[in-house]
Amino acid sequence: MPKLIRITTVPMALRYLLPGQMRFMAANGYDVLMISADGKELNDVIKNEGCRHIIVPMTRRITPFRDLQCLFQLIRIFRKEKPDIVHTHTPKAGLLGMLAAKYCGVKLRIHTVAGLPMMVEKGFKYRLLKLIEKKTYAAANHIWPNSNSLLQFITKQQLTNPQKLQVIGKGSTNGIDVNFFNRATLDEQLAIRAKTSINYSTQNKYLLFVGRLVADKGIVELLQIFLRLQKQHHSLKLILVGEYETKLDPLPAATIKEIETNPAVIHINWTNDVKYYMSLADHFVFPSHREGFPNVLLQAGAMELPIICSRIAGNVDIVTHEETGLIFDTGNEQQIQELVEQALNDPEPVNAMAKKLKQAIYEDYRRENIWQNILEAYKSLVN
Repeated sequence: MPKLIRITTVPMALRYLLPGQMRFMAANGYDVLMISADGKELNDVIKNEGCRHIIVPMTRRITPFRDLQCLFQLIRIFRKEKPDIVHTHTPKAGLLGMLAAKYCGVKLRIHTVAGLPMMVEKGFKYRLLKLIEKKTYAAANHIWPNSNSLLQFITKQQLTNPQKLQVIGKGSTNGIDVNFFNRATLDEQLAIRAKTSINYSTQNKYLLFVGRLVADKGIVELLQIFLRLQKQHHSLKLILVGEYETKLDPLPAATIKEIETNPAVIHINWTNDVKYYMSLADHFVFPSHREGFPNVLLQAGAMELPIICSRIAGNVDIVTHEETGLIFDTGNEQQIQELVEQALNDPEPVNAMAKKLKQAIYEDYRRENIWQNILEAYKSLVN
């Protein structure tokens, strides 16, 4: 039985970005070992995946001494486990996992790229992050960007030999469970609870954002355009579903204050009931500055929620402007405001776009299909 080690920096990635995938690989003939730092999601991950897990205390920040310790720990694990495949996700796990795997002579070293922090950085930090990506890709022998536009960016930046690059299927790291993100399967009691949590009224219009509340998700400009739209649309509400990030790319204090004090802005901390808020919203606004292949757009699309999003890698692989959604230039507040007003004043065209996007997602991004594509790629490489 071939041994597969899957590594993410923190267990949140295993829990929310890759749910079910390790269990599927184990059921299809692989001895699967998961590695990540400790975290509140870890018990759920081990229970849901039914696979072994080893804690390696990696951090998402630049912590050279801790990183070196983690590198040596990974080397010890690989020497003991003798894996056939090491497959990493997220930047820190990718760097340490690929370096350790190459040092130990692991034959199949795969790194999935699901977004690049360097895309939104400048100066020294940009150069450092670019160097880290290059080192990671040099140690890997297979690089799997999770979207075609991300592959094009990596190629343009000359981060690695193009022969190492491959997009699995049409993109996505884990696909989407179309039975879960489905209006027909909503639980009535949970729907009532979601309505109560936002004091829902059919007299209001709701804009929804789901994701980490950080600057590079476009939260600052989203809030600014919302404040302007409020003056014309008094029944408009903004729902923000996600947690504040206090260490990496935090929001300005003034933005947080507005979120917490404006009665028309509804902040919901991270929840497993995202689909219920998607079922209540009128439009999904996603102004992120960088992504790989955003699951949240697949989720909103499967829920037939009209999407207005930024023109970045990942987003443009899912949404086609004026065919399956509306797209604005990243950070362009005027464009965001115009497109949201367009959708609010004339909802029928964007509702029709949402129907087309749902059909495309059902055809191309079903979770089981993505898993099967990855499994076939593993088998091909092992053989």
